[in-house]
Amino acid sequence: MSNTLPKIAWIGLGIMGSPMAENLIKAGYQVTGFTLEQAKLDRLAAAGGAAAGSIAEAVKDADVVITMVPASPQVEAIAYGDEGILAHARPGTLLIDMSSITPQTSVDLAENAADKGIRVLDAPVSGGEAGAVEAVLSIMVGGERADFDEAKPIFDALGKTIVLCGPHGSGQTVKAANQLIVAVNIQACAEAVVFLEKSGVDLTAALDVLNGGLAGSTVLTRKKDNFLKREFAPGFRIDLHHKDMGIVTDAARNVGAALPVGAVVAQLVASLRTQGDGGLDHSALLRGVERLSGETPAA
Repeated sequence: MSNTLPKIAWIGLGIMGSPMAENLIKAGYQVTGFTLEQAKLDRLAAAGGAAAGSIAEAVKDADVVITMVPASPQVEAIAYGDEGILAHARPGTLLIDMSSITPQTSVDLAENAADKGIRVLDAPVSGGEAGAVEAVLSIMVGGERADFDEAKPIFDALGKTIVLCGPHGSGQTVKAANQLIVAVNIQACAEAVVFLEKSGVDLTAALDVLNGGLAGSTVLTRKKDNFLKREFAPGFRIDLHHKDMGIVTDAARNVGAALPVGAVVAQLVASLRTQGDGGLDHSALLRGVERLSGETPAA
């Protein structure tokens, strides 16, 4: 079966990239990976993939190259230059960038890749580490319909809700909106948690009943245990959400959209980073509310 499927090169094996690449291996794809950390390459090899020593080695025989790195500078670093993807991928290769970056970076990448005969989709995801592990991610895609249709079986092995949102950059624009909604939602849940606890209410019971009504959300379902146990091991780090809030506020300014609540939450995310919590899960916005409410968060 694997011989009939496109060969995939996967660049970037972090919290999201590793389980996503492993799900493609489980689906029968031949995956060759490259990342900067040897332990991540060892993990891929243990799962049945192949570890490459460079970007050039990873992409030279690939039909599809998938990238999953933290931000625009990293995408540009792996795509461009003598050691980059565009210099070594074959003409006709489909490059799928699943990182969360600025829409303009995606547009620029598609234009530069076209000069090399390489097709591009921007395909950022939502669902966090759990969604990546469970292969239930929401994937928002920008690019050409024919390329999307070709990539659809790959996306089906990674996620559940897969939508072509428009031309190049559209996937990133929708992801920016997603991150706006998620951050505001987490902040609202965090404020509710502190309010409920200070009022002496049984927090577990309160969150259960709230999640059964109009206040319920995927955020509350996914992050309820983080709030209850004050456990903030990163599924999605504050550092990365800070980056994404910068993307959405900048993009909104460019199109003339006002984000009054989003701007406030962006500042709260930024303040959490300055307090040393950037490496924690974004549900740690609760710690910021606790500080504002005169409490010292648990260590």
